[in-house]
Amino acid sequence: MEIVLIRHTKVGVPKGTCYGWSDVPLADTFLEEATETKANLEKIKMNFDKVYSSPLSRAEKLAEYCGYPDAERDDRLKEMNMGDWEMQKYDEIQDEALQLWFNDYMHLAATNGESFPIMYARVAGFLDELKKKPYKKVAIFAHGGVLICAGVYGGLFPVEDCFSHLTTYGGIETITI
Repeated sequence: MEIVLIRHTKVGVPKGTCYGWSDVPLADTFLEEATETKANLEKIKMNFDKVYSSPLSRAEKLAEYCGYPDAERDDRLKEMNMGDWEMQKYDEIQDEALQLWFNDYMHLAATNGESFPIMYARVAGFLDELKKKPYKKVAIFAHGGVLICAGVYGGLFPVEDCFSHLTTYGGIETITI
């Protein structure tokens, strides 16, 4: 099965803001970025058997703009839950655990949030379930963290340096499972 993963466009929050499960607004550049993403999807010329989206509006809006307003929403496609740190600027977070997390973000969770292994298990569970379906081509509108997890799952890159493969806003990544 071929899976085309599409990352949402830029968000309209101040630089350095920690967000994950928060439903944040899109940047003023949405129309320009979404037009480019849609054109890139059209170059692929795929007729998708199924389209999924994170339920967060930044992914839903791009799916809708690209012609998939009825994409099936799935909570497992949300970004990493950043817990108590959501919507705070990283340099203003007053939590002893923050420095520990910065030192070992691949294993530790944000306070009352989730760790990378937990997020990976969530995304892998979705993909494991998807593999059992009769689809040949699927599109998924989601987030940078989800695309990283899918890239590891699909063998595009190893987990050890997965964050160096973060897809750009509005970018596209393809895996085969």
